[in-house]
Amino acid sequence: MEPDDEALKAARAPPQQRRGISYSQPLSRDAASARRAALRNHSLDDEHILPASHSLNYPLHHDPSGMAPMGYHPPLPPHQHHPSASYSSNTRRSAGGVSEGSMTLERAMSEYGGGQGTLPEFVGAGGGKGIFRVPLRAAMHPGRPPPLEVRPHPLRETQAGSFLRSLAADPKRRQLWAGAESGIRVWSLDEVFAEWGAGARRGDEESAPFREGMPAPPALCVVVDRANRLLWTGHKDGRIRSWRMDLDAAATAPAPPAAGAGGDGGSVGGSSHGGGSNNAPVFREALTWQAYGRTPVLSMVVTSYGEIWSGSEGGIIKAWPYDAIAKSLSLSPEERHMAALLVERAYIDLRNHCTVGNVCSLPASDVKYMLADHSRAKVWTVTSMTFALWDARTRELLKVFGMDGQVESAKLETPVMPEQPMEEEINPNPKAKPSKKDKSQGSLNFFQKSRNALIGAADAVRRVATKGTFVEDNRRTGAVAQVMDGSIWSGCTNGAIIQWDGNGNRVLEFQHHTSSVQCIKALGERVWVGYASGLIQVMDAEGNIIAGWTGHSCPVIRMAIGCSYIYTLAHHGGIRGWPLTSPGPLDDIIRTELSNKELSYTRMEKINIMVGSWNVAQGKASAESLRSWLGSVASDVGLVVVGLQEVEMGAGFLAISAAKETVGLEGSANGQWWIDNIGKALDEGTSFHRVGSRQLAALLIAAWARKSLKPYVGDVEAAAVPCGLGRAIGNKGGVGLRIRVYDRKMCFVSNHFAAHLEAVSRRNADFDHIYRTMAFNKPHGSTASATSVQLHRTVNVNGNQVEEVRPDLAEADMIVFLGDFNYRLYGITYDEARDMVSQRSFDWLREKDQLRAEMKAGKVFQGMREGIIKFPPTYKFQKHQPGLGGYDSGEKKRIPAWCDRVLYRDSRSVSVAECSLECPVVASITSYVACMDVTESDHKPVRCTFSVDIARVDELIRRQEYGEIIESNEKVRSLFQDACFVPDTTVSINEIILENQENVIFQITNKCETSKAAFEILCDGQSTKKEDGTKSELLPRASFGFPLWLEVQPAVGLIKPGETVEITLHHEDFYTQEEFVDGIPQNWWCEDTRDKEAVIRINITGSSSTETKTHTINVQHRCPPSSAPPPMMNQPVAAAPPSNVLASEGHSKRSSKKCQSKHREQQQQQQDYPQFGSSEVHDLCRMRCP
Repeated sequence: MEPDDEALKAARAPPQQRRGISYSQPLSRDAASARRAALRNHSLDDEHILPASHSLNYPLHHDPSGMAPMGYHPPLPPHQHHPSASYSSNTRRSAGGVSEGSMTLERAMSEYGGGQGTLPEFVGAGGGKGIFRVPLRAAMHPGRPPPLEVRPHPLRETQAGSFLRSLAADPKRRQLWAGAESGIRVWSLDEVFAEWGAGARRGDEESAPFREGMPAPPALCVVVDRANRLLWTGHKDGRIRSWRMDLDAAATAPAPPAAGAGGDGGSVGGSSHGGGSNNAPVFREALTWQAYGRTPVLSMVVTSYGEIWSGSEGGIIKAWPYDAIAKSLSLSPEERHMAALLVERAYIDLRNHCTVGNVCSLPASDVKYMLADHSRAKVWTVTSMTFALWDARTRELLKVFGMDGQVESAKLETPVMPEQPMEEEINPNPKAKPSKKDKSQGSLNFFQKSRNALIGAADAVRRVATKGTFVEDNRRTGAVAQVMDGSIWSGCTNGAIIQWDGNGNRVLEFQHHTSSVQCIKALGERVWVGYASGLIQVMDAEGNIIAGWTGHSCPVIRMAIGCSYIYTLAHHGGIRGWPLTSPGPLDDIIRTELSNKELSYTRMEKINIMVGSWNVAQGKASAESLRSWLGSVASDVGLVVVGLQEVEMGAGFLAISAAKETVGLEGSANGQWWIDNIGKALDEGTSFHRVGSRQLAALLIAAWARKSLKPYVGDVEAAAVPCGLGRAIGNKGGVGLRIRVYDRKMCFVSNHFAAHLEAVSRRNADFDHIYRTMAFNKPHGSTASATSVQLHRTVNVNGNQVEEVRPDLAEADMIVFLGDFNYRLYGITYDEARDMVSQRSFDWLREKDQLRAEMKAGKVFQGMREGIIKFPPTYKFQKHQPGLGGYDSGEKKRIPAWCDRVLYRDSRSVSVAECSLECPVVASITSYVACMDVTESDHKPVRCTFSVDIARVDELIRRQEYGEIIESNEKVRSLFQDACFVPDTTVSINEIILENQENVIFQITNKCETSKAAFEILCDGQSTKKEDGTKSELLPRASFGFPLWLEVQPAVGLIKPGETVEITLHHEDFYTQEEFVDGIPQNWWCEDTRDKEAVIRINITGSSSTETKTHTINVQHRCPPSSAPPPMMNQPVAAAPPSNVLASEGHSKRSSKKCQSKHREQQQQQQDYPQFGSSEVHDLCRMRCP
C-alpha cells in the first residue's frame, strides 16, 4: 500500500513505524506543560539550534567569583534547563527506543492526540543542515548581549514621515535625543522602563515613553551642546534649530499627531511609577535661522572654540561665530525674529575664503560628515571621497587629501555662484504671491543645484582619470569619528577602516567585515563600529577585535553613548541599548534572569493564511472563477497570498520587462488587472487591504491582509529572481514578498520552473538559485525591486566571518513556495494516467511524481512540507472545457501532472514541536485543493489554507522585567557599580598665569596600574576683570569651548597605566578684529584688553561608563600695561562691495580699537541694519572676540 494512504488511515489503525510523513497539528495548551521536557531536550549545542559552525560571538571570560576555570563558557539560556525538564534516559527516548528527533506521524497522533481538521504532510529530506536549517530562535538570543529595547522595531508602514535618522545622548541629563523626519524626539533614560498612558502613537505602543518637539522638517544631523543645555539640529529645509534640554521650560502645548503617523498623535512622557499621558506638552525650538537657501544642512559640528560649522550640498561650508549665537540666545522670545536675523547674517562662507582667482581647493561635493578634533583644535570636513582639514581657531584650510592619503592639488572650478540675497532673508509677507524676480531666483537656484551636481560628477571623473582606477567607487567614506587616543577613524563602504593622525596622515588600514561601515563611536579605550549588515563590533584603540554580534536585522546607522550603555539606531527606527561592558558576566546574568521570566512576556497569536497559485496562460478570469478560487473561503482567513504565472508571455514583452527591471521599473497592465480583480473578489477596501505586490515579467505575487490585522502586519519587502534565458528573463524564476506578521518574518515566493518532462535537474537548479539569491533588501521609500543577493554571515568570537553563508529565505520563520513547479509524472503513459485519474487512484500516481521523488532524495525543497495531494493533476487541460475530460487530447497528449503546488517550512526542527519563543511559528494545513471548475487556463488553480500559531514577545513587559532585574538583583547592581570605575589621576597644578604669548606645561598622571584613563579638557567659561576690580560672570562657550586667546594641546587623550602625559597651554594674542569678512567692513568692534580668567576642567573617564572625575585649573591672562592694539583704520561703514572683489577682500588684515560704550554700540548697530540686503557675512556680535 502507498505510504500516504497509510498515513491517512493512521487515526484508525494501530501505530506503526512510518517515514517521510509528519503531522503538523500544533499541540494543545493543556498538554504542553506535561510534554515540555520532551520538547525541550535539545541544547544550544545541538545541530538543530546552534551547529558547530555557528560560534557564539562572545569571547571566553572568567567568572567574577574566581571559581570558574580558564575558558569559562557563558551559561545557556534557562529554557534549556526548564524546571519541568528531565534529562533521564526515560524521558529522552520513547518506549520503542526512538529518539525524540525522529518522531513519526503515528507517534504524534497516538501520544499527543488526533489532528482533527488538519491534513497529514510529506516532509522532504535534507532539512536541518546548512542553509536549510531553521533559523535560531530563543527567548533571549544566545549570540549577543541582552539588549535594552528602548524602541522596538516598528512596522515601516507606521513610520511614514517620521523615520528616525540621527541620534545623540547627554549622559549628564540622562537624555537620548533622536532626529526624525517629523522633528525631534527625546527619551528620559530615567523613565526608559515606564509605559505609555493612553493614546500611544501607532508603531510606538511598546516604545519607552518619549516627548516630541514641535513638528519640523526632517532633522539630518544633531549635536549636543552641554554648556548651554541645548541640542543643535540641522534640517532638510536648510535651517538650523536649537532645542532646550530643560523640557519643562520649553514646553508649549499638547503634541499634535504627526503626518502619516496614524492613531493618536500625542507623544507621552511617562514616569517610572505610573505611565505617561498623551497630553504631554511638546517643546519648541529656542533659536532657529535659515542657514542655507534651499539646500539641506547635511552635517554640523561644534568646534573646540565653540563655533558651529555646517556643511551642505555643493561643498558649501559655513561657520557661525558663537558670539552672535550667544547674543541671539539672550534675547527674549518676543525678539525671536531679531535673534534669527542676527545669526543669519553673521555667517562666514569658508569656501569663499579658500577661493582665490576662481580656484578652490575644495571639491564641489556634498559635505556629508564633519568632525571636531578636540585634541588639536581642528575640524575635518568629509565628502564621499575627500577630506579637508581646517584650523578651528583661525578657520584656515590646512590641506585637502583623498582616501589614499595623497594631498590633492588645487582644482580649477567654475566660480562659486553667490547665493541670492532673497534666499537668505525671511519673507516679511509669506502670503504675498512671488514676484517674477522671486521666480527667476528660484529657477536660478535650481540651475545652481544642477551645476553643483555636474561639478561633483566632473570631480569624480577627474579623480578616476588621474588615478586610472574605479576602486574609489567601492571605498566611499561612510563614517568618521575621533578615538580617545587622538587618532581619527574613517569607515568605508567596503568595510575597511582607515586610521589617521591629527595632521591628516594615513597611519593604518584594517578590515574585519565586508559590509559598509555606517557609524563609529568611541569611549575610553574602546571603539564601537556599526555596519550595514546589522553587525556591531567592539575594538580597542589599535583596531583589534574584542567582540562582535548582530545587533539589528538591518543597517546600524547611528550610535550614542549615555550613562552605562551605547545606544544603536537601526535603519528601521528601532533603538537598542547595549551595556558598555559587553560582552561580560553582566550579560550572562541578565540573559539568564530574563529567560527565567519567559512566560511573563510571551504572547500567543493565531492566524489563518490562504495561499493560491495559478498559471493563467496569458488569459483573464471571470469574477465567478475568482470567487470560486479565492472568495469562497476568504471569510475565514486573515492573510491571503496569491501567485500567478504566465501573466503575459510575448517575446517583446519579456524583453521590455527585462530592460525596465534594470532601471527599477516593474508591472504591466495585465498584472494590474489581475491585482484589481482579485482585490474585488476579496472585497478589498471593506474586509481586506492590499499589503504588497511584485511582478517580474510573467510572474506576479500579491498579498492582502484583513483590516483587523493591520496593526500587526507590515514591513512588506519584495524581491525577484529571473531564471529564464541565462537567468536574465522573467518568463521563469521567482517573485517573493517578505511580511512581518506579529513580529515574525514570513516569506512567500511565487515560482515558475523549467518545463518539459526531462528537465528535472534544471527545475532543481531553479529552486536552488532562487532560494540562495532572493534578497529582500529594499530600503523604505524605494521601489520593490530588490534583486541583489544579501547574505547573512555567521560571525565568530573575534568578529570575523566564518564559512557559513545564509540567504534571506533561510532566515525566515516561515517560507511558502507556490507556483507552477513543472514537475511531471514519470514512468507512465498518457492513457495510464487518464485511467488512474478517472478512478481517483491518486495514491498510485503519487509514486510517479517527480517532485516527490526528488524531495525524498533531498535534491530539492530540502526539509519543506506538503499536504498529501487528494485532487486530480492540474495540468494540462484544454481551455473552457469542464470536467476531467478536458485533459489535453491533442497531438502531443501531454501526460497529466501536478505541476501547480504549495510547499512550506515553519520554525520546527523536529516533526512535532510546541509553539514557543524557541519555535515561534508552527503551521498546519487545513485545506489543500484544486479548483477543477475553473476553465480559463490550461492549468487549474490550487489553494492551500494554513492554521498558524505564532509566539511573540511583549517588548514592554520584557523591558519592565529588565528594569526589575537591574533594580533588584544585587549582583547586577554590583557589576554596574564596578563598571563605573574611574582611574585615579593627579594634575600637577591648579592655577596658571599666562603672559606674553608664553607656553605653560602641566602633567596628568594615571595612578591606576591596571586601566587606561581617558581625559578630556574643557573650558567652563571665562570671566573679565571689570574697571572696579570685580570679575564678570563666568560665561561658557558652546560645548565648553576654549576662548580664542587660549590654546590647549592635546585636549583629548588616553593615559596608559602608571604613566604621565604633558599638556601645553599657550596664550595667543588675538586682540585684532577682522576688518573685512567676505568684503563687509567690520571696523567698529574691538578686542577687550582687560585681564581675563578661564576655568579649565579636566574630565577623567574609564572605558565602561560615562562616569567622570574632575580636576579644575584656573588660567589667568594678564595684559601688560604697555600692551595696546594697533591703530584703528577709521574707515566709514560702506555698502557691500561687488561680488567680484569679495574673495580677495576675505583675507584683509585685521585691526582693532578701544571698546566703545554700550550706547555707541547700539547706535552703530542701528546704522548697520540697512545694509542687511547682502547675502554675504555680516558680523554684528564680536565674532572674533573671546
